[in-house]
Amino acid sequence: MTAVLVSHHCNARFGAGFVAAAARDGVGLELLVLPIAPEARIDDAVAARAEAAYFSGDVFPEFSKQFFSATRKASGLKWLQVFNAGVDHPVFATILERGARLTTASGSAAEPIAQTAIAGMLGLARNFPRWMAAQRDHQWDPIRGPDLPRDLRGQVMLVYGLGGIGTEIARLARALGLYVVGVRRNAINTGHADEIHPPDKLPGLLARSEWLVIACPLTDETRGTINAAMLAKLPRGARVVNIARGEIVDEPALIAALQSGHLGGAYLDVFAQELLPPDSPLWDMPNVIVTPHNASASAGNEARVNAIFLDNLIRWTRNEPLINEVTRI
Repeated sequence: MTAVLVSHHCNARFGAGFVAAAARDGVGLELLVLPIAPEARIDDAVAARAEAAYFSGDVFPEFSKQFFSATRKASGLKWLQVFNAGVDHPVFATILERGARLTTASGSAAEPIAQTAIAGMLGLARNFPRWMAAQRDHQWDPIRGPDLPRDLRGQVMLVYGLGGIGTEIARLARALGLYVVGVRRNAINTGHADEIHPPDKLPGLLARSEWLVIACPLTDETRGTINAAMLAKLPRGARVVNIARGEIVDEPALIAALQSGHLGGAYLDVFAQELLPPDSPLWDMPNVIVTPHNASASAGNEARVNAIFLDNLIRWTRNEPLINEVTRI
């Protein structure tokens, strides 16, 4: 019998299905359930029995403190499955330092995130911010003459990070006629980029990129990569799309480049400080689209993440390779 720590919400909605699915693969599953109130704590003796834990999407953010308090009590914890792709928070490094295995749900939200990124790009490319401002002011403001937007076809998009999300962004961008340049550590072309280059070539690629899409994980290597010098290499009028992590970009430098007119606009889902402070200039810039770290929002994510958890559960009990295992942070 494998004891797995889960949230109250996850158990109520999916617990019986998890147990039945595990049983079909010959795995006995016992779910150790967190209390329903986020301020309540699970009994120490119960938490200590947990061999594995499932950090499901409903846990974040309200129940995160409760959940990780329980995992600290789980002295025998051997594996943690998380609902998200990014594990740059220090709490996950602590899990690895304890000797437990860590797996993510990387790829489960690639499609909705990529679709949101492309929607942000299209909004900027077609000047939706102008039309939306006119709508709020009840003004009829057609775009004419020198303000007409350029055709997207033939423009160059640089995708910094060609994992599951970046690859899907590249695929959609090429379908719209853009020329896609991908930057990734692994130089193997996924078939959805016109060019692939290693990260050390990034500075030289920016000068011909009308669109810079940031889709890489936050690591020591990527933190602060897109600084003032990098932004200055982009051609005047280029736009930035960031659906990765705010800390990858020097935010004051980004704001300055937008204010000066060097950058033509930005779609930003992530920020150096979240929640984005009310006094941030980004809120009121007419050429900036802001969303609240919500690009992945999709009703289908939960089922995809649950499928990864169940697949990894069976693999873990059979000592088989795990999907999306993280070995270092």
